[in-house]
Amino acid sequence: MTAELNHTIVQATDRKRSAEFLATVLGLEVAAPFGPFLPVALGNSVTLDFYEHAETPVVSQHYAFLVPDEEFDLMIARLEAIGVPYYADPGHTDRGVNDLFGGRGAYFDDPDGHNMEIITRPYTT
Repeated sequence: MTAELNHTIVQATDRKRSAEFLATVLGLEVAAPFGPFLPVALGNSVTLDFYEHAETPVVSQHYAFLVPDEEFDLMIARLEAIGVPYYADPGHTDRGVNDLFGGRGAYFDDPDGHNMEIITRPYTT
């Protein structure tokens, strides 16, 4: 038997703002609300379900997205257009794009400080 990730919950202080931010950067759509969740569907049938809980501080999580090489530059351009800095390293000390594993990658923060990453090649073989 195999197991596949189906969805995960992303805590946000404003679920609409956070879901729309990520959908904009990745070139995706925000789906209709499902109960208290606002889903963003990824290409592999996984959804990120944004859950608003403004009373509790958001604990930063890391989310990495494998994206097509031909769309990477569009995503970087979207980050630049909305004024979001991006970095070559997860610690956000080196501005720009990395070239790890023969691909390209960049890290950026979402509105609640989640460390988002876009990569064009997986880190494992």
